[in-house]
Amino acid sequence: MKCPPVLPNEQERLEALAKYGLSEDRALTSLDPVVQIATRMFNMPVSVVNMIGSDHVFFAASAGMDGAEVNKGRDVSFCAHAITQDEVMVVNDAMLDERFHDNPLVTGPAQLRFYAGVPLRSPGGLALGALCVIDNQPHSDFTQEDRTRLRELAKMASDRLELRRLEISTEANRRSFENYAQNSPTAVVCFHPQGDILTWNQAAASLFGYDLDAWRTLKFQTLIEERNRPAVQNLIQQVSSAGCMEGISVPEKLSGIRKNGSEFLLGLSLFCWKENGHLVLNAHMEDITARARKEEELQRLASIDLLTGLSNRVRLYRYTEEILLQPTPAAVCMIDLDGFKDVNDTLGHQIGDSILCEVANRLKQLTGPNDLVARIGGDEFAVLLPETADSNQAMRFARQITEKIAEPIMVDGHEVHVAASCGVSLAPDHAQEVLELIGNADLALFKAKSCGRSQSYLFTPALRQEAAARRLYSIELHRAVNEGEFVLFYQPQFRLTDGKLMGAEALLRWQHPQRGLLSPVAFLPALEKGPLAAITGFWVLDEACAQVAFWRRNGASDLRMGINLFGAQFRVDNLVEQVISALKRHGLPPEAIELELTENIALNHDTIVLEALKKLRAYGVGIAFDDFGTGYASLSLLKTYPLSRIKVDRTFVQGIIPSVREASLVRGILDMARSFGLETIAEGIEEIPQRDLLMSFGCQEGQGYLFSRPLPAAAFAELYGIQKRAKVSG
Repeated sequence: MKCPPVLPNEQERLEALAKYGLSEDRALTSLDPVVQIATRMFNMPVSVVNMIGSDHVFFAASAGMDGAEVNKGRDVSFCAHAITQDEVMVVNDAMLDERFHDNPLVTGPAQLRFYAGVPLRSPGGLALGALCVIDNQPHSDFTQEDRTRLRELAKMASDRLELRRLEISTEANRRSFENYAQNSPTAVVCFHPQGDILTWNQAAASLFGYDLDAWRTLKFQTLIEERNRPAVQNLIQQVSSAGCMEGISVPEKLSGIRKNGSEFLLGLSLFCWKENGHLVLNAHMEDITARARKEEELQRLASIDLLTGLSNRVRLYRYTEEILLQPTPAAVCMIDLDGFKDVNDTLGHQIGDSILCEVANRLKQLTGPNDLVARIGGDEFAVLLPETADSNQAMRFARQITEKIAEPIMVDGHEVHVAASCGVSLAPDHAQEVLELIGNADLALFKAKSCGRSQSYLFTPALRQEAAARRLYSIELHRAVNEGEFVLFYQPQFRLTDGKLMGAEALLRWQHPQRGLLSPVAFLPALEKGPLAAITGFWVLDEACAQVAFWRRNGASDLRMGINLFGAQFRVDNLVEQVISALKRHGLPPEAIELELTENIALNHDTIVLEALKKLRAYGVGIAFDDFGTGYASLSLLKTYPLSRIKVDRTFVQGIIPSVREASLVRGILDMARSFGLETIAEGIEEIPQRDLLMSFGCQEGQGYLFSRPLPAAAFAELYGIQKRAKVSG
């Protein structure tokens, strides 16, 4: 067991804690709502506000303890560890944590397994204790959002602790009114619970427009606007009954009234003590009208998207929460513009902003006064439809959105066409909590975008299962990288005229421990979009270079290796240095490898990719354009990019025999390649007539099942006698 460290400012900390007047037998009832909220918010059996003494801890408030006997030694306290940190301390499973696995709170009757705690600090930043939630079951699902919520509850607890300190300080250090208030800039009014004013200072007299001596004929209630007097009187009665302010809140949005009858927003803080056995109340008062207006404006700005004037993400969440608390049915539509990045890149951000504003206007035209339209970031929008419970009605509205946005937009003389995808979820059918409801609409949007442009999709529970599967797949991909589960297979490439082996393409496979050997179609989309793409890409580069170096030394002296690139490799490290380093490390000449990239990589990272490829081509490395002819930018790429070869896509090769049009297209591609001085290779050749027709068109090389499927390295070498040739030549 690891004991918590003693803080460097321990003595100062203990002195600060003493100022709160708390002890084992003197809890703080105003903290009870905090711990009760925590248990409900996080669905945990126990929540505690734990104060850390010199050698022991004690509870200022607790929920779910039910009188249980707990070891309260500081050396076993989880909270004593939490106060040494600035952030939320989360222990997902105490049995697996070296600090706590043998802690008596874990191994003993308490059986503590999960802990999340956040420090509670004095105004001077000294740690007093911690607010924590506890369970005897481990949890791995305590999210960043949960941490934020726990910090917010801790702020509430700290505020209530500070009120306690002020009350204790007032009782212990009370001075005469003249000493502490007479010349204070704060308006202070001292009065009895019955409302008789005992005295006030000049600031109070000026605030309410009276002479300094006018207090003698006034009641405290006359300073409060009439409609607020019952609430203030109720507050005074509560304080009189309790004898303190602990756990009692001052009503919000009070108004004061001046002698001339004018009203103002009143800020009120109330303190109390006993003099000669009688309760005395002390009110600190101020005109907060200007501050409230400023806060209201800041609040408005904090809820508005400044570009479009729509609500923002914060307002969407708050309003949705208000609707769901009523409770009432509602629908959420999440909207994403398809291909908006291309518009920005082509026409510029100024026109892009104008398009976003026009989309906002069109969404407002479709909605009613009780609906909420929000821009939640970039080209993402959302619409909340209260009182919408019918899925057919919600989907009709979603289709109206996609149709309306698809109408042409005129901006600065440009007719621009954008499309949108939409995901829909309903409350209470799909969720009854705001985060889940909006999250479900997001999952439906993800599904809609995968179905093509201008699509709408209604959430189904299966989408959450798919998302969980994607997350699991992401975890498995990390394991695959860390534990070396990726392997390379090699598909041979032949010269069509005489069948000579010219090269091999390195193809990634995943040797999954449970599902066996997986082809790229099963994992490559997830890998390309994730954080592991660059790491995997550089591993493929090094492994393929090592393999071709071995084969070239053992009989296949002029074999060329085709290596596919990930887009992420252009964004991290330095691709040029990585390639040159791999060639030198394995003793290879530049022409021994040919780097293959797709059109999407070139378009998404235009300048970065172009500069890197120019340097590599100048060094002597081959550059092949994969899947040629499948995208609209192929011709422009041929003009700008330093290519050495184009690869005719398998979809064209499969169609050249049955379709004269496909055959003409392939012939045109090959003629164009020759005019640019580029070499050619066709993918996916499966039949002899395909090979013969390609050869007649002038295609130089080919690969496909007609020749061989992709093979493991050993099978490739054995099939093509690479080691055998090495022995003969030796």
